Amino acid sequence: MDVLSDVIALMRTGSPRSARVEWQAPWGQRFPSVPGSAGFQVVLRGSSWLIPPDGEPVALSVGDVVFFPHGHGYAMADSPSTPVAEPDCDPLDDGLGLFASASIDGPVSAVLLCGGYRLDPGRAHPILRELPDMIHLPARLGLHTELRAAVEALGAEIQRPRLGADTVVSSLLDLLLLYLLRAWFEGEHGQCSTGGWAQALADPGISAALDAIHRDPAHPWTVEELGARAGLSRAAFSRRFGALVGRPPLTYLTWWRLATAARLMRESDAPLGQIAAKVGYTSEFAFANAFKREYDVAPGRYRREGCSLPAKELLKT
Repeated sequence: MDVLSDVIALMRTGSPRSARVEWQAPWGQRFPSVPGSAGFQVVLRGSSWLIPPDGEPVALSVGDVVFFPHGHGYAMADSPSTPVAEPDCDPLDDGLGLFASASIDGPVSAVLLCGGYRLDPGRAHPILRELPDMIHLPARLGLHTELRAAVEALGAEIQRPRLGADTVVSSLLDLLLLYLLRAWFEGEHGQCSTGGWAQALADPGISAALDAIHRDPAHPWTVEELGARAGLSRAAFSRRFGALVGRPPLTYLTWWRLATAARLMRESDAPLGQIAAKVGYTSEFAFANAFKREYDVAPGRYRREGCSLPAKELLKT
């Protein structure tokens, strides 16, 4: 798997949620902060205003996508001056604070596609920490065509559910998340970053090295070999990788191997020795020692206790 695919596989937990909501003016709804989540809003019809907790309201039109990667609260309304209603249920009980209680007795003024993803902070890839609190992707002709196609398919599937809808919607929500991240990192905002993961993914050499690590974490990578993938000398590669990613190449490799192992323990019943070999450890003993240093718990206990124990934030910058 490549880096962005791995980021999604690592961080998401449980089933994503979505709803197609029709609003009648005047309308306003607050979406409270939900820690450990990421949410989105897409304007399918009409127009609306995003009202952030800080800063000026943002006008949204058809096709605009807004993504909240850290689960921060916000409000949506037909006008910045319209009072916003508080949620009528516990957002955690409701899943991700999706409130489809709009009155539609009269003409519909706006149709929004809203949804969200449950994230496990202890499993989050460091790439997510560099995302802003809000990502706004305006609808522009010829841009983000895959994202627009996913939005259209998702909206149609939710509006007219058919056989297999649960699987289709879940898959489309994962695609939507991938296209959101891709659009951000490939767009002008990501490209203008002066450092960090946005620039690492845009750098052909560092991106090639990261892709190699993620596609084959079990390979006995060396700094020299990864530098060759990047087209750089060992020293130049090590400096550039550390500056952009935040850790030396082999430190990141170790973290990714153990994060992959933790995911395999959550998602399969494979023996620990088999998992150890799959992520590049020649012995179960060596794997157990490395895993305990990273997660502060032995692999067997991590698996038995529901994988709910917090991991050290080794890559926190």
